[in-house]
Amino acid sequence: MRWLVLAFILIPSTEIALLIYSGKTLGVFPTIALLFLTGIGGAYLAKRQGFKAWHDLQTRMRTMETPGNALIDSVCIFMGGILLIIPGFITDLIGLLLLFPGPRNLVRPFILRWLYKKMQKGNIIIR
Repeated sequence: MRWLVLAFILIPSTEIALLIYSGKTLGVFPTIALLFLTGIGGAYLAKRQGFKAWHDLQTRMRTMETPGNALIDSVCIFMGGILLIIPGFITDLIGLLLLFPGPRNLVRPFILRWLYKKMQKGNIIIR
């Protein structure tokens, strides 16, 4: 829980510092344009990758396969899309990384380990 409070303090303050620095270095209008471009481009990529993950998830369910990786990919794409909507360079970078398969493959083992620990503790029950 402490890391969550720390994240709510560190991430916005770092985002504000980067936006101020970018505004001084690039100028106000280029910084705002950059934020709009990453938001619009990220939303487009999230929509495209989301449809692909949704199709993969439906295909797996239709063939009675476990949706494992497709489900985790869908959650990662959803989180990436949300992070891209939030204005700031750090959240945009993390959001973009979650949209592409390569970085998602690096994050997936951590998510699986986290889910496994939650299941062992009884916080998540699958029936």
